[in-house]
Amino acid sequence: MSTASAQNPLPVSADSPPLASPAKPAFFSLNNRYLAPLLITIILLVGQIAYGFLESYSRTALAIGTAIALELVLSRLIVGKWPHLASAYITGISVGILLRSPAFWPYALCSAISIVSKYAIRFRGRHLWNPSNFGVSAMLFLAPFAVASLSVQWGNTLWPMLIVWALGSLIIGRLRRFHICLTYVLSYLAFSVLRSQITGHAWVADLAPITGPMYQLFIFFMITDPPTTVRSKRGQILVAFLVAAVEAVIRLLPVWHGAFGLQQTTAVQIAVHAPYYALFLVGPAANLIEILRTGRRTAPMP
Repeated sequence: MSTASAQNPLPVSADSPPLASPAKPAFFSLNNRYLAPLLITIILLVGQIAYGFLESYSRTALAIGTAIALELVLSRLIVGKWPHLASAYITGISVGILLRSPAFWPYALCSAISIVSKYAIRFRGRHLWNPSNFGVSAMLFLAPFAVASLSVQWGNTLWPMLIVWALGSLIIGRLRRFHICLTYVLSYLAFSVLRSQITGHAWVADLAPITGPMYQLFIFFMITDPPTTVRSKRGQILVAFLVAAVEAVIRLLPVWHGAFGLQQTTAVQIAVHAPYYALFLVGPAANLIEILRTGRRTAPMP
């Protein structure tokens, strides 16, 4: 619409029907950016009330506050407008859930690294890394003496997993990305059989990690992140398979550590956090290849 027509709209006669006001998106619609933050908050509260799996509310609040504050400052300075804060909130709460440390500074630093990566590491207007994956991976690799990741803090009971599956499925169903989750899970199962043949471990031992809470959050909320996944459905399926494949290789580092020049303890530390590192390597490479092939750009960062 031209400026002139916008300033001088066509006259409406008395007999004309009233103009319909724009429809507001339903709460469970794809356009509702508050749905995912709300559901992730429910997951956090259920886990904390039932099992107390957070280090503390204050550390998680610090992660969220740091993410939101940096998002506001960087968006205003770099983009020139105020951002929608749903993304920063998800990043902060993800850091609060996934990171474990008795100290406060890792939560603030991890959130800061995550948000800064959104503005500092872009190519032709697109994110290359999932922000929380970038921050958590960086902290686990660079400061293993100070941090760990969410592991068995939810115990062995099934009902917390059912809550994560239900809420995660609600989001993923609306995003139409179940094929990513399914491909990753089936690929993980196949590679766990292969790993058990190589290591001689029982298959259930290689299968066990995917039943933990960290993996549920990884499957539903990290590998499916719309801004940092490739656009085509076939590409998304291929990337999910490659993430599982690279993860399988990383999990074999304790067996092959000599071939990579790694000490046994270092190889074990890397293998424990294999899904984060696999996505850290595969996701950006896939995004970069897609951008170079298609020449596609995105709109400026909101």
